[in-house]
Formats: sequence, structure tokens, C-alpha cells
Amino acid sequence: MSERVLIVDDDPVQCRLIDNMVRKLGYEARAVDAGDKALALLTGPDAERFDGVVLDLVMPDLDGLGVLAKIRQAGVNVPVIVQTAHGGIDNVLSAMRAGAVDFVVKPVGSERLQVSLRNALDKSALEDELARLTRVRSGTTTFRDIVTRSPSMQAVIRNAEKAAASAIPVLIEGESGVGKELIARAVHGQGERRAKPFIAVNCGAIPDNLVESILFGHEKGAFTGATERHLGKFVEASGGTLFLDEVGELPPAAQVKLLRAIQEGEVEPVGARRPVKVDVRLISATNRNLIADVKSGRFREDLFYRLHVFPIAVPPLRERTEDIPDLVRQFLARLSAETGKRIRSVSTDALDLLARYRWPGNVRQLENAVFRAVVLAESDAIGVDEFPQVAAHLAKPQPMQPAAGPASTMIEVPQFIGVAPIDAVPTVDPGVLALLDQHGEVRPIEEIEAEAIRFAIRHYGGQMSEVARRLRIGRSTLYRKLEGLGLDDDGQNDLENGEPVEAD
Repeated sequence: MSERVLIVDDDPVQCRLIDNMVRKLGYEARAVDAGDKALALLTGPDAERFDGVVLDLVMPDLDGLGVLAKIRQAGVNVPVIVQTAHGGIDNVLSAMRAGAVDFVVKPVGSERLQVSLRNALDKSALEDELARLTRVRSGTTTFRDIVTRSPSMQAVIRNAEKAAASAIPVLIEGESGVGKELIARAVHGQGERRAKPFIAVNCGAIPDNLVESILFGHEKGAFTGATERHLGKFVEASGGTLFLDEVGELPPAAQVKLLRAIQEGEVEPVGARRPVKVDVRLISATNRNLIADVKSGRFREDLFYRLHVFPIAVPPLRERTEDIPDLVRQFLARLSAETGKRIRSVSTDALDLLARYRWPGNVRQLENAVFRAVVLAESDAIGVDEFPQVAAHLAKPQPMQPAAGPASTMIEVPQFIGVAPIDAVPTVDPGVLALLDQHGEVRPIEEIEAEAIRFAIRHYGGQMSEVARRLRIGRSTLYRKLEGLGLDDDGQNDLENGEPVEAD
């Protein structure tokens, strides 16, 4: 989806000319012939989202300066380019003081309008991104900081806004990289506790023997190496919000203590003589199927129902591809500033390419792909050539499902980033692993291991974190085995760039 430009001009000929010009420049255009109609689209109850406005200054009833004043009063932050047939300095100063970002004189040429629009949209994107980063660092993130045009994500945001108005425990569910922490920060930033601490803990990154100490604290001398007292994340977050990311990774002992902390409103630090009262708003997140973990006994059922009070399911990026252009522009604004390379545009072909990709690493992977594109870019424009790995993946022929033979059934292996497509292999009974070859000899250990890894990858749909977890090996070890067994060619770099590889 291209950037949307609103055109406001009471002259039907000029309005049609600007509309055609804007569309030829690659933007979506919406034209209206009066200032009050523009205000309804920008500030009314059914307001639409626009990335820029081309506004005529001289109009009957509500003129351009009046529209500018009312836009600013309503708090709508959209770059406005004003145009008029009267290009006096007084008009320029009045428009700029009222909030316009640029000024063009009728009849404006295509090149002048293109430069004006591009500069205005780039400046607006950079200002929005800097403001968003400032709010993230200060703990005042709101739902306005979530870039989306997707109806499914807008429904998620509406539910999250309702949760923010209370202290109800929230469980955010979704794949890795979809933006669960951003939603958690927005819930905190729009709630009553926004002036208090927001403490985030990645439960999956804490060693099992340190979980209780990090979450609940410890006293000095409670165990070997405890040279000083540690408050713990619950106490640090007291009065504010505690965000438990990947809560499904908590070991059973920590699950028991977490349940007690939620029920009693107190924690018991390791080595302490008495519990400590805490007051936290709890937000959890997981990329696991916790209901399945409850059924398998891996996750406590009573804790699940304590956390699963207000569930919010975040859709993956492949189900909201309309968000990709805006996300790309947001990343470009920040990364261009960070790298010192001024990228002015992304081609339509490149955006179409990104929209066709499945993005198993979701928004995080998209950000890394854009970062790589900025580094590769040799001009001020990004095209398909700056996304070679995405293009190569989409260009790979998809394996066809052959007809079933008398001896075995062939299956199609799912495609996923990181590991090159594994050739279709005969399915095997998951309860039987052949130890002898067709000649009655014992099969080599690497051949058996390769078959087990192939089966695990198919069984878990290419989710490498889950494959490594179920095989009880580190994810980096899994990649080394894939490479050593010849199951991986050049795809490992794709995944490492799209989703960080965990250490053993």
C-alpha cells in the first residue's frame, strides 16, 4: 500500500490535475473540494489516515489557514503542503506559522510537487520515529506508536486499549517477532501506572538455577556467590508493570512461586525470613501454545488461568501484509539517520516482493532485512536488488507432491527461512526408526541422526526453536548439525539475520 495524500482544492480543474499528478508519482490520492470536508476526513469520528495533505489556501467558507488551525487544534500530526495562485511572502509566512511544511505556487510542476511531497513525508516519518523512540525510552509508549493499517491489528489494539483501562492481567500470544513487547509497553503507557516502572524480563533467557533469584530476589549469603542483596524484578516493578516475556519457558519450581506471588501479592526472596509485599500489574507473553503445555503437564493449569485472564492474540506479519509499507518507511527513517545514508524511496516492485514473502521472523526479521538493504544501497532508492535473500527464496521452485508409490508416500517439506528446503523424503512411522539398511547392515549414526532431524523439522513445521527444544540441543548446535549433515546450504545466514541464533 502506497502513502496516501489528501488533496483539498475548490477548483475542480486544479483538483483533478493535482490528483492525476500525485497518482503518477506513485501515491494513493483522495480529493475533496472544501475545507470542511477535509476536516471531516482528518479529525471526524470516521477519520481516515493520510500521510500528507496538499491544501489550497484560498477557498470559500473555510480557507486553507482555517483548516491548518483546526488540524493542529485537533492534534492531528500530518505534513501539509499549501498551494495558492497568490505567492506573496505574507501568504508564505502565514502558512508556515500555521504549521505547513512547504509552499508551492499554482500551477505546480510534477517535479516540484514530487520533491515537496518526498521531503515532507521523509521529515514526518523521521520525526515520528524519533518521537516514538523517545517515548519508548521514557516508558510512555502508547497505541499511537504501533504502526498498522490492518483490520486484524486494529482489533487487537482496541482490545488492548480496554485492558489498559484496568489492572487486569494480560497474556499476549503470538509468534516471535510480532511485537508483543511493544503492545505490553503501550498497555502500560496508557494505563494508570504509566508514571511507574515498566520492568521487562525474558524468562527464556534466564538459567533455571537463577530464575527465582532474578524474579523474587535473594538475601546476601543466601547461596554461593550471593555477595550482596538483590531485590528481584517483582520488587523493582512494585507500583508499576512487570512484563514476563516467554513466560511459558519458566521451570516448574518458578511456576509455583509465581502463582503464589500473584495470589498473595507477595514474594519470598531466596534466603529471606519473611515475604515481601508487592503491588504489580502483570503482563505476560508467550510464543508457545500454553493450552497444549497445560495438557502435557509442562505448565501448571492453575497458573495458566491466573495469567490467561485477558488474552490478546497478535497476528503474524504474513496475515497483515498491508502493514509492510508503513513499517518499511518507519525503519528507513531511523536506519537512514543512524547510518548516515539518505534513502529517499522504496520501489513498488520491492514492496510487492516484501508483501509476497512469508516472514517467519515477523516484524523483527523485516527490520533486519531493511537494515541490510540500507547497507547494500548504492543510491538514494531501494529496489528489489537490495533484498537478494528474499528474492532468492521466492524464486526457489516449490516442491511438487508426487503420486504415491507402492512402497512409500512422499510429502512436501514446509518452507522456512534459515534452512534450505529439504528434499521430500519417504514418511516413516514416528514410532519406528530403522536401524538396519536394505542390505541388513547397521546404518551409520549420522544417517540416523539426519533422519531424526528431518522428521523433527517437518513435525514442528520448521519452527527451529521448537525443534532444538524437543531434540534437547541448543539452536546453534542444531544449525551446526544441519550444516555438517548436508541439510543446509546457504540459508543459515538468512535466519541468523532474521532471527538471532541462541547460544547453547
